[in-house]
Amino acid sequence: MGCINGKFCIRYLLSSNVDSPQYPEVVPYSLQGKHILTQRSLKSVPVPSHNFLLKYSFLTQRGYYPNSSDRENQDSFCIRTQIQGNPNIYFFGVFDGHGDFGAQCSNLVKDRLIEILANDTTLLDDPIKALNSAYLATNDELRNSKIDKSYSGTTAITVLIVGDTLFVANVGDSRAVIAVKDGNRIVAKDLSSDHTPFRKDECERVKLCGARVLTLDQLEGRMDPNIQYWNDKVSHVNHRPRLWFQDASTAFTRSMGDNAAVQFGVIAVPEVLRLQLTPNHLFFVVASNGVFDRLSSQTVVDKVASNSDPRDACGSIAGESYKLWLQHETRTDDITIIIVHIKRSSNVESQASPESRP
Repeated sequence: MGCINGKFCIRYLLSSNVDSPQYPEVVPYSLQGKHILTQRSLKSVPVPSHNFLLKYSFLTQRGYYPNSSDRENQDSFCIRTQIQGNPNIYFFGVFDGHGDFGAQCSNLVKDRLIEILANDTTLLDDPIKALNSAYLATNDELRNSKIDKSYSGTTAITVLIVGDTLFVANVGDSRAVIAVKDGNRIVAKDLSSDHTPFRKDECERVKLCGARVLTLDQLEGRMDPNIQYWNDKVSHVNHRPRLWFQDASTAFTRSMGDNAAVQFGVIAVPEVLRLQLTPNHLFFVVASNGVFDRLSSQTVVDKVASNSDPRDACGSIAGESYKLWLQHETRTDDITIIIVHIKRSSNVESQASPESRP
């Protein structure tokens, strides 16, 4: 059983002016098997039950915070291969922490969620039930931990692969998207739906629990608070709806932790999507809100499709996200990306990374 479980940080090089960060260059070649930008080898693992190969790479990047140079990356990620010793079960997850103790929250969740899931004896019988149970149990552990999670927590987006089926569980506003071949086109299909007030059902649910849903402009009297329709293409933070409760606010309607927001409808119940893979499914991407806040699902898929090496695609997506953040704000969010290519072959074992073979 193999496991990649933690934070791997690629720091962007800064120019002589520390307030003017340079964007990372995408280096389209490798050195001694390792990618120049990520310093990672490309990983390959077989799914022998359905005769295909998963080739994946990842990147996590601390945000640019000019007023908090020592702020740590609050994103975490987890990749687990051969769960329960089964070579046909894999797990990919991204966890986007927030608040003063967001890094501690995301680290606890990425450690405990996969352990609880992997130890569930019903996993193969009912993956959806197992995922729901693992999410809620992990959230209970976080809320009962010594971490101060009154106003801190984490989102969670995970993809569980069981043979030729994906089970995608989501809490919060990170996202998973899959590329589908449609004739001569490659089309992005969302595997999750962001839990934000932009979703009418989520907005109404939290309002029934007592949360106020307003933009900052509405809260401060610059816009009519009775207008409850928002354009999800608007990029300026003042025009985005948030949940306001007590003396705090959040941009999402579901998360793990965030104890102060629970009574106002912020829950940790995941939405789980099931998808059976076909030859038209080319690859999927799991990424934090630092990516999807600035790039559409189709743009992300286009960038992956235009790079034969997923490590190059990680660099391209991170660089473009980083640039767009700084066009609208004076800082960027933390950025985490996992890209997984689905390769069908007559001999998947021979193409797997040595450490990934049974």
